[in-house]
Amino acid sequence: MEDILKKYEPVIGLEIHVQLNTKSKAYSSDATEYGAMPNTQVNMISLGHPGTLPRVNKKVVEYAVRLGLACGCSIRERNEYARKNYFYADLPKGYQITQDTTPICTGGHVIIKDAEGQEKKIHLTRIHMEEDSGKSMHDIDPFHSLIDLNRAGVPLLEIVSEPEFRNGQEAYNYLAEMRKLVRYLDISDGNMEEGSLRCDVNISVRPVGREKFGTKVEVKNMNSFRNVQKAIDYEIKRQVELIEGGGKVVQQTRTFNAAKGSTSVLRAKEDAHDYRYFPEPDLQPVMIRQDYVNKIKAALPPLPSELFAKYQGLGLSEYDASLLTESKEVALYFENIIQHTSNHKAAANWIMGPVKSYLNERALAIENFPIPAEKIAQLIHLVDDNKVSNSAASGEMFRALAENPEQEPAALAKEMNLLQESDAGALMQHVQSALAKYPEKVAEYKAGKKGLLGLFMGEVMKLSGGKADPKVASQLVQQELEK
Repeated sequence: MEDILKKYEPVIGLEIHVQLNTKSKAYSSDATEYGAMPNTQVNMISLGHPGTLPRVNKKVVEYAVRLGLACGCSIRERNEYARKNYFYADLPKGYQITQDTTPICTGGHVIIKDAEGQEKKIHLTRIHMEEDSGKSMHDIDPFHSLIDLNRAGVPLLEIVSEPEFRNGQEAYNYLAEMRKLVRYLDISDGNMEEGSLRCDVNISVRPVGREKFGTKVEVKNMNSFRNVQKAIDYEIKRQVELIEGGGKVVQQTRTFNAAKGSTSVLRAKEDAHDYRYFPEPDLQPVMIRQDYVNKIKAALPPLPSELFAKYQGLGLSEYDASLLTESKEVALYFENIIQHTSNHKAAANWIMGPVKSYLNERALAIENFPIPAEKIAQLIHLVDDNKVSNSAASGEMFRALAENPEQEPAALAKEMNLLQESDAGALMQHVQSALAKYPEKVAEYKAGKKGLLGLFMGEVMKLSGGKADPKVASQLVQQELEK
């Protein structure tokens, strides 16, 4: 089968729906709190009662511009709204307010890693504003479908990519990058399990070398990045097998069954004319001036790609930079640490070591980490200045600070009797005592058995109560042994 698959090129495009974290809905004042009791966050406007008029939520426009700028899109000046007409039980108005011919953002791109780990640019077709439908639930009552309209009217941004993906891994990486981006921009939590980020995938295959696209199939209803990847891989294989068997791929909408790892038909695919788009009569076009765009651009936070490049410029590895920028909150904590120390590698090690372990053990997010970033920097300084050992700083002192973050690390080191002895005169007594304890081992060392240095160092640390500066002590031990 592998050889047959190589004869075909998959062509894949993604449509991502990002649910925005505004306090009210796209065109009404209903709340948007996740997890509220069913049908408690609705009003006459979101239910589409006759005579009611929608109003544009300004935050939705701002968030759309914010995302567009982050992706390098062109921002449209005149933005018209449209009605997309279709009937679902959970779409109370019978139409969706969206954008058709005038999407607020066009063009732009996102950089991802391909399946081999190389950078790949994915171009965007458009980003437009629209509203969500309600939610139908089929697994609560054995005889009836239940409808919760709290989600009806919640603002969405739809991000449409060019069909430039070639496998499921690229799609997975793109989704992860987009989720990271919307979280950095603070426009959505990007939680796929809660429906804050949803994805539809268009998949077709064509013989290698052919320019014309094959017939595409859309796959919906996926609730995780991994399921998106699995659905794409399954659908590629299904379509190739169908063509190779003399069949024909039919344009349709399918759903992915995670338990079976397969797709199945939902309905025949609708085309744009089936939705009977026409201009939304109840909303005036929104004009976006350049000074408004410039103001939003000036207020953009550092983006993950910018921080990644910055951290590599500070001398961190690609691996370290990638881990530090995976989460906006982790990156901000790291930024706070390096404001107080120039030892960037140590700062990264602290976050990925003691800090991460502490958070994992307690199932905490870094926003709830008790130790201020400045005090982590102070611990780094104490180690760099050879005042405390790294093991003491990351062990006893770290635990003490986590319990009482108000303490000052320098005073804590003194209080806990963890300050290292670095005075050569004081340490020399321990060195001489250690060598005197093992005269035979000293002779073996001088005869060429250099691995015994660790034995002598261990004894020095024991005699000093663990407070000897290892660097100074090692120099003194070697100095005495070479006499």
